[in-house]
Amino acid sequence: MQTFFVEIKCALGKTYAVASALAEAEIASEIYSIAGNYDILAKFYVEKDVDIGHFVGEKVQPIAGIVDTRTIITFKAF
Repeated sequence: MQTFFVEIKCALGKTYAVASALAEAEIASEIYSIAGNYDILAKFYVEKDVDIGHFVGEKVQPIAGIVDTRTIITFKAF
């Protein structure tokens, strides 16, 4: 499995709608509201053969209310 995080910037007033849409899609393992430059931090697990760029572009970014994303790819958990 590959683990990665996506920071999500939402349109004003859309954070809860985006978080709900992510939860309903059942693609993220954890979804957090955060402070700072982004509004949501979501954790994802995908199989080794899944292209993370395509996954984010096809499954995450099309969700209504998302303005920008930043993907953080992980290497090893300690």
